[in-house]
Amino acid sequence: MQSFKNNAKTFILLAALGGLLMGIGSFFGTGGLIIGLGIGLLLVGGSYWFSDKLAVKAAGAKPVTEQEAPRLYAMVRELTRQSGMPMPTLYVSPAAQPNAFATGRNPRHAAVAVTEGILQALDEDELRGVLAHELSHVRNRDILIGSVAAAVAMGITFVARIAMFGAIFGGGGDADDGGNIFGLLALTILAPIAAVLLQLALTRSREYEADHDGAELLGTGEPLARALEKIEAYAKQVPMNVNPAQATAYIINPLTGRKVNFAGLFQTHPPTAERVARLRGQAAR
Repeated sequence: MQSFKNNAKTFILLAALGGLLMGIGSFFGTGGLIIGLGIGLLLVGGSYWFSDKLAVKAAGAKPVTEQEAPRLYAMVRELTRQSGMPMPTLYVSPAAQPNAFATGRNPRHAAVAVTEGILQALDEDELRGVLAHELSHVRNRDILIGSVAAAVAMGITFVARIAMFGAIFGGGGDADDGGNIFGLLALTILAPIAAVLLQLALTRSREYEADHDGAELLGTGEPLARALEKIEAYAKQVPMNVNPAQATAYIINPLTGRKVNFAGLFQTHPPTAERVARLRGQAAR
């Protein structure tokens, strides 16, 4: 049932984000609308099939073998065996900030990536809690939402910038006056914001669900609660170069330390204190 709901959310998200591309293209007339549709279809299809590769490449993560990361493999193998899941591909990012994410379109095409920082900062129980959280994303199939949304949102931002330069240097297509140009400029500024808002609307609840399911997999929420507190503390001090469209994939927003206007509006994750309280309340029951 959960996977069906998440597949429906993904379809809605892709349709909405693809529609934004068509909206940008429509300002250049019928030809632009068709081009926007074509780009939208390419981005949607490409992000569906290659979302895992796009995410790990954006993070600078590299695949690791069991010989290179035996402790990581042992933990993931134990957790996947408990939950009846196939073994995902494991990646390690060189980032110093402790963090982790999962990606891929389904459990058989999934990847779990951790940073060098998290391997050094967390103890074994805390790291196991983080991995249980990420594997819960995989099991629920809700990583597709964030992966595809991030890829399409980045595509929309890129296309919007191209459209903006086209409006400035090439005019507004079939428009008889400057109204169409101003409308296009407004759209190219607002479209990326709308893409991010659509993305965020479907991502925050996933974190609560993955926290809950990860704690159930471990039999306790305490290790994950401690891990979240540590990761957020590090994220405020150790910078990480991440595209904002990819920030939703991580267990804690890697941009937490940056000062952003309207931060609450663009909050990619539920408050960590609330997540920790829920996990500890779950452990107490």
